[in-house]
Formats: sequence, C-alpha cells, structure tokens
Amino acid sequence: MEKKNIDWANLGFGYRTTDYRYVSYFKDGKWDDGALITDPNITMNECAGVLQYSQSCFEGLKAYTTEQGHIVIFRPDLNAERMESSAKRLEIPVFPKDRFVKAVEETVKANDAWVPPYGTGATLYIRPYMFGWSPVIGVKPADEYQFRILVTPVGPYFKGGAKPITIRVSDYDRAAPRGTGNVKAGLNYAMSLYAIVDAHQKGFDENIYLDPATRTYIEETGGANVIFITKDGTLVTPKSDSILPSITRRSIVYVAEHYLGMKVEERPVALSEVKDFAECGLCGTAAVISPVGKINDHGKEICFPAGMEKMGPYTQKLYDTLTGIQMGRIEAPEGWIHVIE
Repeated sequence: MEKKNIDWANLGFGYRTTDYRYVSYFKDGKWDDGALITDPNITMNECAGVLQYSQSCFEGLKAYTTEQGHIVIFRPDLNAERMESSAKRLEIPVFPKDRFVKAVEETVKANDAWVPPYGTGATLYIRPYMFGWSPVIGVKPADEYQFRILVTPVGPYFKGGAKPITIRVSDYDRAAPRGTGNVKAGLNYAMSLYAIVDAHQKGFDENIYLDPATRTYIEETGGANVIFITKDGTLVTPKSDSILPSITRRSIVYVAEHYLGMKVEERPVALSEVKDFAECGLCGTAAVISPVGKINDHGKEICFPAGMEKMGPYTQKLYDTLTGIQMGRIEAPEGWIHVIE
C-alpha cells in the first residue's frame, strides 16, 4: 500500500487520526469477536465506569519498518501479559493474550500506509486500552467493557531526540507502597500531570520519583523506567514492587548481558549514590532510551560525566543495539520480533 504523504522525519510525538481502529465489547460475561472500525469517536453513558471511577488500563508498543522492508512489532506477547496483570488489579475482564496479539497485528496491517518508512526515525505507536463502559454509580466494577486499539505515527518522545535531558527530584509520590504503581493504570498517569506541568514550567523535562515509603530510593519517572551506568560499565536498574515492569528495560537488561557482555545489577538504588554514576537514561516504549545529563535535587545539581551534549558511550551502545534489533539490522533473540508482512 502506498504510504501517506507525511513529513516523516519531522513528526512530533502526538496523536494523528489513522484509518482503522480495533474494538471488542465485553457483555454478558464474555468478549465478542471484535472488529476493525473507521469511526475514531466513542459514545458512552455519562455514568460510565471509566468516567466515574477511572476504571481503565492501557499499553504502548510500536510497529517498525525494518531494513529489509518488513513491518514488525516488538515483543507484543509481553504487552499482552502486562495488560492482563493490569486488568486483574483493576477488576477488568482479561482480554486473552492470543487475541491481543492478533488484534494488534490486524490493526497495524489495516493501517500499513501509516507505518513510517525505514530510516525516517519515526514509528507507528500502538495504544491498546480497556475501560469500564456501562453505567456505575455505586463504587464497584462496571459490568460491561471495551477493549480498543488505536495507532498513530510518531516521532521522538522528547523534542530534542537523543540529546540529554534535565530532570528533577519530585516532591510528590508516583504510587503508594502497595498501590497500583506496578500496573499500567490510567489513574497512575493522571496523578502525575500536575507534577509534570509544574516541572515543564520550571524548565525541567521530567520528574524522577522516590520510593513512597522512605523517599530515599529512586523509583522511576512519570513515563519511563530509569537506568544507570557505573564508572566501570555496570548497568544498574532500580528494583521496587511499585515500579512498572518496563518491557524496554527488560530488553535493555538482556541486551547488556547477552550482546554487550556488561555486568547487570537490579537492586534498590539510593538517591545518595546517584552522584557516583557515570551515565543515566530513561527507557520506555515511547522514548526507547533518553539520556539524562543532570538531575536537580531541590537546587543541587547531580551532573553526569557523560555531559549534556550526547549519550554516554555505554548508553549509546545499548541504544544502538536495541534499535538495531528492532529495525532488523541486528539478529534478534527468538520471539522478540513479530513480523506483520
């Protein structure tokens, strides 16, 4: 199919309506067969569960055009598993894993004219989501739900692309100690909006949150997991029960160990030790890896030796290897790449 006439190389990270989206309804105790539709609008009752009690969860993954010209998606089975965990935590009926992957595949294939060409730096962002659709006035789960998938072509998540960013230590908590921080619930992101708007107004790119129990350990940012590199080249990732299990971070850990021969530590990371690291980055589906040049801790700057001009050497190797796998330049581990066509 002929590609859309878009300036792919200059796309921002924003929503653009595409041709098709997928929808399946849960009613009378089961999901229907689902279908691709063209209408991007949703009509629902004013008392729908998602509107009254924020009963919703979502996922994020991408479709790429490889060097060989294939359209592929990256590890969709893990997104299906994570959405299952989110749904269970929010009392939403689980959408079956095999149907999830098939629905993603169908939606991407129907919108293949919107998948950016290889080498443009753009990708097709895929957003599966579920929400309580039937009316609920008492505090309880809805009876009916929608599972939907929308796709939209996007450029880099941060405007500067791979240029190092500045983040600050937030005074707010991202999640409660035994709350929903480890699932991809919409309500987690709603509570971060005030903090991110305030950060942007003060000149910072993101917030980094500390553990809610003691406020001494690094957790993650509002939209990504955090990685650190020690001066001897060890990859360190924070470990906590209230961190979202990022698929990108798990992939980076594997790449570090099995492709680059790096030592990896997954453990609690105290804010007090961050000054001793050589490199820092934010990782997630949207950003892949965004290098961090400095962290502002209430006026005290923690500057990483890698600097503010470019990625540090280890972060660059991780980025190049992971994106090389995604784009088909480097052979992928078995099961990582799901070919659409």
